[in-house]
Amino acid sequence: MKRSKKERQLLLTEQISDNPFVTDEQLAAEFNVSVQTIRLDRMELAIPELRERIKDVAAKKYDEVKSLPLDEVIGEIIDIELDSRAISIFDVGEEHVFQRNGIARGHHLFAQANSLAVAVIDDELALTVKSNVAFVKPVRAGDRVVTKAIVKGKNPEKNRTFIELTSTVDNEIVFKGEFEMYRTKGEETT
Repeated sequence: MKRSKKERQLLLTEQISDNPFVTDEQLAAEFNVSVQTIRLDRMELAIPELRERIKDVAAKKYDEVKSLPLDEVIGEIIDIELDSRAISIFDVGEEHVFQRNGIARGHHLFAQANSLAVAVIDDELALTVKSNVAFVKPVRAGDRVVTKAIVKGKNPEKNRTFIELTSTVDNEIVFKGEFEMYRTKGEETT
Protein backbone atom coordinates (compact mmCIF):
# COMPACT_ATOMS: atom_id res chain seq x y z
CA MET A 1 0.00 0.00 0.00
CA LYS A 2 1.44 3.33 -1.09
CA ARG A 3 1.35 6.01 1.58
CA SER A 4 0.99 9.71 1.00
CA LYS A 5 4.07 11.85 1.52
CA LYS A 6 2.56 13.42 4.63
CA GLU A 7 1.67 10.04 6.14
CA ARG A 8 5.10 8.59 5.26
CA GLN A 9 6.88 11.56 6.84
CA LEU A 10 4.80 11.27 10.00
CA LEU A 11 5.63 7.56 10.29
CA LEU A 12 9.28 8.27 9.43
CA THR A 13 9.50 10.80 12.27
CA GLU A 14 7.95 8.31 14.72
CA GLN A 15 10.26 5.50 13.59
CA ILE A 16 13.42 7.60 13.95
CA SER A 17 12.22 8.87 17.32
CA ASP A 18 11.72 5.27 18.51
CA ASN A 19 15.02 4.07 17.01
CA PRO A 20 17.50 6.86 16.20
CA PHE A 21 19.94 4.24 14.85
CA VAL A 22 17.76 3.04 11.99
CA THR A 23 19.50 3.47 8.62
CA ASP A 24 18.11 5.21 5.55
CA GLU A 25 18.33 1.86 3.75
CA GLN A 26 16.19 0.14 6.41
CA LEU A 27 13.64 2.95 6.24
CA ALA A 28 13.53 2.83 2.45
CA ALA A 29 12.84 -0.92 2.55
CA GLU A 30 10.15 -0.52 5.19
CA PHE A 31 8.33 2.28 3.35
CA ASN A 32 8.96 0.76 -0.08
CA VAL A 33 10.59 3.92 -1.44
CA SER A 34 14.10 4.81 -2.59
CA VAL A 35 16.90 5.77 -0.21
CA GLN A 36 16.93 9.18 -1.93
CA THR A 37 13.26 9.68 -1.02
CA ILE A 38 14.06 8.95 2.63
CA ARG A 39 16.96 11.42 2.53
CA LEU A 40 14.75 14.10 1.02
CA ASP A 41 12.09 13.44 3.65
CA ARG A 42 14.69 13.75 6.42
CA MET A 43 15.98 17.01 4.95
CA GLU A 44 12.47 18.47 4.77
CA LEU A 45 11.83 17.40 8.36
CA ALA A 46 15.24 18.66 9.55
CA ILE A 47 16.15 15.18 10.82
CA PRO A 48 19.93 14.74 10.79
CA GLU A 49 21.66 11.84 9.09
CA LEU A 50 22.46 8.68 11.05
CA ARG A 51 25.99 9.65 12.13
CA GLU A 52 24.74 12.92 13.62
CA ARG A 53 21.88 11.16 15.42
CA ILE A 54 24.34 8.66 16.91
CA LYS A 55 26.68 11.43 18.07
CA ASP A 56 23.77 13.31 19.62
CA VAL A 57 22.59 10.28 21.62
CA ALA A 58 26.14 9.35 22.60
CA ALA A 59 27.00 12.91 23.71
CA LYS A 60 24.25 12.74 26.30
CA LYS A 61 25.90 9.67 27.87
CA TYR A 62 29.60 10.56 27.73
CA ASP A 63 29.86 12.39 31.02
CA GLU A 64 28.85 9.24 32.90
CA VAL A 65 31.76 6.99 31.88
CA LYS A 66 34.43 6.99 34.58
CA SER A 67 36.69 4.00 34.01
CA LEU A 68 38.37 4.94 30.73
CA PRO A 69 38.71 7.86 28.32
CA LEU A 70 35.96 7.83 25.71
CA ASP A 71 38.44 7.78 22.86
CA GLU A 72 39.53 4.35 24.12
CA VAL A 73 36.05 2.84 23.78
CA ILE A 74 35.80 0.70 20.65
CA GLY A 75 32.55 1.64 18.93
CA GLU A 76 30.20 4.35 20.11
CA ILE A 77 28.35 4.12 23.42
CA ILE A 78 24.72 4.91 22.75
CA ASP A 79 23.23 4.04 26.12
CA ILE A 80 24.70 3.48 29.56
CA GLU A 81 23.55 3.09 33.12
CA LEU A 82 26.67 2.58 35.22
CA ASP A 83 26.90 -0.72 37.10
CA SER A 84 23.76 -1.92 35.29
CA ARG A 85 23.81 -1.96 31.48
CA ALA A 86 25.32 -0.38 28.37
CA ILE A 87 24.99 -0.52 24.59
CA SER A 88 27.52 0.37 21.91
CA ILE A 89 27.57 0.19 18.13
CA PHE A 90 30.53 -0.53 15.89
CA ASP A 91 30.43 -0.17 12.12
CA VAL A 92 32.74 -2.73 10.54
CA GLY A 93 34.85 -1.22 7.78
CA GLU A 94 37.14 -2.72 5.17
CA GLU A 95 40.07 -2.02 7.50
CA HIS A 96 38.57 -4.40 10.10
CA VAL A 97 38.31 -7.49 7.88
CA PHE A 98 40.67 -10.03 6.38
CA GLN A 99 41.25 -9.15 2.73
CA ARG A 100 41.17 -12.81 1.71
CA ASN A 101 37.63 -13.58 2.87
CA GLY A 102 36.07 -10.28 4.03
CA ILE A 103 35.40 -11.60 7.55
CA ALA A 104 36.01 -9.25 10.47
CA ARG A 105 39.05 -9.95 12.61
CA GLY A 106 37.93 -11.31 15.97
CA HIS A 107 40.00 -8.90 18.02
CA HIS A 108 37.77 -6.02 16.88
CA LEU A 109 34.63 -7.73 18.22
CA PHE A 110 36.43 -8.66 21.44
CA ALA A 111 37.74 -5.10 21.82
CA GLN A 112 34.25 -3.64 21.44
CA ALA A 113 32.87 -6.02 24.08
CA ASN A 114 35.81 -5.60 26.46
CA SER A 115 35.84 -1.80 26.30
CA LEU A 116 32.08 -1.74 26.93
CA ALA A 117 32.55 -4.04 29.94
CA VAL A 118 35.13 -1.59 31.30
CA ALA A 119 32.98 1.47 30.53
CA VAL A 120 29.89 0.17 32.36
CA ILE A 121 31.81 -0.06 35.66
CA ASP A 122 31.11 2.86 38.01
CA ASP A 123 34.71 3.26 39.17
CA GLU A 124 37.85 5.15 38.22
CA LEU A 125 39.65 1.90 37.36
CA ALA A 126 38.23 -1.31 35.94
CA LEU A 127 40.30 -4.18 34.55
CA THR A 128 39.38 -7.47 32.92
CA VAL A 129 40.27 -10.41 35.16
CA LYS A 130 39.05 -13.10 32.79
CA SER A 131 36.59 -13.67 30.00
CA ASN A 132 34.83 -16.55 28.33
CA VAL A 133 33.84 -15.65 24.78
CA ALA A 134 32.32 -17.30 21.74
CA PHE A 135 32.36 -16.08 18.15
CA VAL A 136 29.00 -17.34 16.92
CA LYS A 137 28.74 -16.09 13.31
CA PRO A 138 31.06 -14.29 10.91
CA VAL A 139 30.82 -10.51 10.67
CA ARG A 140 31.63 -8.71 7.43
CA ALA A 141 32.51 -5.22 6.22
CA GLY A 142 29.43 -3.01 6.23
CA ASP A 143 27.84 -4.79 9.19
CA ARG A 144 26.74 -2.79 12.21
CA VAL A 145 27.56 -4.63 15.44
CA VAL A 146 25.33 -3.75 18.40
CA THR A 147 26.83 -4.90 21.69
CA LYS A 148 24.84 -5.00 24.92
CA ALA A 149 26.42 -5.36 28.34
CA ILE A 150 24.41 -6.40 31.38
CA VAL A 151 25.85 -6.48 34.89
CA LYS A 152 24.86 -9.91 36.23
CA GLY A 153 26.41 -9.82 39.67
CA LYS A 154 28.93 -8.32 42.04
CA ASN A 155 31.31 -9.54 44.71
CA PRO A 156 32.17 -6.42 46.74
CA GLU A 157 34.55 -8.28 49.06
CA LYS A 158 36.78 -9.19 46.12
CA ASN A 159 36.05 -6.00 44.13
CA ARG A 160 34.57 -7.99 41.26
CA THR A 161 31.73 -7.32 38.82
CA PHE A 162 30.37 -9.96 36.43
CA ILE A 163 29.11 -8.83 33.05
CA GLU A 164 27.35 -10.65 30.25
CA LEU A 165 27.84 -9.29 26.73
CA THR A 166 26.00 -10.07 23.53
CA SER A 167 26.84 -8.68 20.08
CA THR A 168 24.34 -8.81 17.25
CA VAL A 169 24.13 -7.91 13.57
CA ASP A 170 20.57 -7.42 12.33
CA ASN A 171 19.31 -8.97 15.60
CA GLU A 172 21.33 -12.18 15.07
CA ILE A 173 23.90 -13.07 17.72
CA VAL A 174 27.46 -12.97 16.34
CA PHE A 175 29.47 -12.84 19.59
CA LYS A 176 28.80 -13.49 23.25
CA GLY A 177 30.88 -13.40 26.36
CA GLU A 178 31.05 -13.40 30.12
CA PHE A 179 33.55 -11.02 31.70
CA GLU A 180 34.84 -10.89 35.26
CA MET A 181 35.98 -7.36 35.99
CA TYR A 182 38.19 -6.02 38.79
CA ARG A 183 37.30 -2.62 40.21
CA THR A 184 39.29 -0.60 42.71
CA LYS A 185 36.47 -0.27 45.19
CA GLY A 186 33.69 -2.57 46.32
CA GLU A 187 30.26 -1.35 47.24
CA GLU A 188 29.49 -0.36 50.78
CA THR A 189 27.15 -2.75 52.51
CA THR A 190 24.41 -1.28 54.66
